Amino acid sequence: MVMGALSLDEIRKAQRADGPASILAIGTANPPNQVTQAEYPDYYFRITNSEHMTDLKEKFKRMCDKSVIRKRYMHLTEEFLKDTPNICAFMAPSLDVRQDILVAEVPKLGKEAAVKAIKEWGQPKSKITHLVFCTTSGVAMPGADYQLIKLLGLCPSVKRVMMYHQGCYAGGTVLRLAKDIAENNRGARVLIICAEITVVTFRGPSETQLDSLVGQSFFGDGTAALIVGSDPDTSVGEKPIFEMVSAAQTILPDSQGAIEGHLKEVALTFHLLKTVPGLISKNIEKCLEEAFKPLGISDWNSLFWIAHPGGPSILDHVEIKLGLKAEKMKATRHVLSEYGNMSSACIIHLNSLRERSQDWNKHILNLDMGYYVNLAMKSNGGGPMNVCRVGKR
Repeated sequence: MVMGALSLDEIRKAQRADGPASILAIGTANPPNQVTQAEYPDYYFRITNSEHMTDLKEKFKRMCDKSVIRKRYMHLTEEFLKDTPNICAFMAPSLDVRQDILVAEVPKLGKEAAVKAIKEWGQPKSKITHLVFCTTSGVAMPGADYQLIKLLGLCPSVKRVMMYHQGCYAGGTVLRLAKDIAENNRGARVLIICAEITVVTFRGPSETQLDSLVGQSFFGDGTAALIVGSDPDTSVGEKPIFEMVSAAQTILPDSQGAIEGHLKEVALTFHLLKTVPGLISKNIEKCLEEAFKPLGISDWNSLFWIAHPGGPSILDHVEIKLGLKAEKMKATRHVLSEYGNMSSACIIHLNSLRERSQDWNKHILNLDMGYYVNLAMKSNGGGPMNVCRVGKR
């Protein structure tokens, strides 16, 4: 007897997972070179041959003090910078030497976090079906995703997505992509990596562009990796940490030009307006209402907050606008203190999302600079955890 052909609906149903995407493992890594923030102004002005700019150095010291950062990690070392003066200048052509570093080192740093995530996951690497690699720097062809497959020894047929120059908000974007991939490809296991190295933005001080100096005071290097998949197989030891229930994004009104990066011969220039904290706080309540009204949530203090550490002023403005209790930003302020702003790697790098929410059975809110991405999550040990990633590009 000949069986009838499957209908399109039956085929699609067979392709899709039964349950929501779950985060199955987390891994993080940083370069070994640690920079103490209290000592950084002296180091920065010395290594860039700018100690004659005494007034600007005092401004930079105040920026570093207000950053509430205790330490950061950076790939660049004093020895290397002494041998590459163009990187230390404010606007000297230096893209070639920076690219040589980034193309090689971004995948290596990504590998460190990926190895940790795979080890925690506990499954063979051959089960990884998709790779999403995100970085702001080191544009090349083939890209960091291709290099990582070789470094990790992944199957050559792994389906790859490479994202460059997305900035801070990309930490939420890769989660959204992984959710879509996992839920629409039965059995998919997605390796996400965000790796950021500030080699592309490091430069000497300028008295006319203080926004660039702000970036020098709080950006750090780091990478984070996740394994994401639907329908965890507990029989082989897969343990879902969080379930991702929904994802969305939007752009804040009147935010064009507030944060910009431009890749030039002098490498990546960074521009930040003073209005950023105000733009975020002005729009955040409306965005939270849109995200959480369908879930029946209106008490922002009932959420467990995991916010991208874009800077203390942003966090302060949000706290005041929403009337948040001081402890709501505790996890984020801890990461800001110990790592600085690692751009797209920050949110995934927040192991405190797991550590500090193990006994939390309500909701998590994830705030970031970038497009709005609403991620509703549910921990495997408690009630629904709703995550909203918020910000402005």
